[in-house]
Amino acid sequence: MHADGTRFDVRPHAARSRAWRIALTLAVLLAEAGHLAFEHLRGGIVSHHLLARPDLPAVWNGWGLLLLPAMAWWVSGRVAHRMARRTDRRRVLRGALVGFGIAFGFGTALSLAYVGDLAHGASAVLFSAFALGLVLPAYRAECLLGFVLAMTLVFGAVLPLLVRGVVATVSACAHLGLYPLARHVWRRARGGSAR
Repeated sequence: MHADGTRFDVRPHAARSRAWRIALTLAVLLAEAGHLAFEHLRGGIVSHHLLARPDLPAVWNGWGLLLLPAMAWWVSGRVAHRMARRTDRRRVLRGALVGFGIAFGFGTALSLAYVGDLAHGASAVLFSAFALGLVLPAYRAECLLGFVLAMTLVFGAVLPLLVRGVVATVSACAHLGLYPLARHVWRRARGGSAR
């Protein structure tokens, strides 16, 4: 419901959101299919070992063909849901695109640091992502998708999802748990001292 008591009318928006959700999911599916076809033609679809250690299990890049379109559908659904609940849909979309873009930039920087064999650079990017996640809501779905898509060419889809999942968990704990608790305690302390 809106603040004035009227109900949301999401029906016209629902048809448009379904169309762009399908388009985004198909675009991600086609991009990943092209990526895997390229790998296949160059000697086979690559597998990546966890933590780049051969003694740990390897994850096959082919899983991206299932994982990435599913993520795109889920992420677009989360954004569409947020847009349907707000009157200023452009602001929600703009925020989602900014979050996606920032996460995509971090994923690209981390991939380039790894490919360039810059261990200190990769560590700096990863720790910066954690720090930014404490300031901004990096737990949002669009941030997850941006990071994973940016790193898919270098690492496949599964390993970046695991890394970003840790960043998102830390960010969610801070923004949805720790910060609200700290605000509550602060208000109670200020209210108690004013008596």
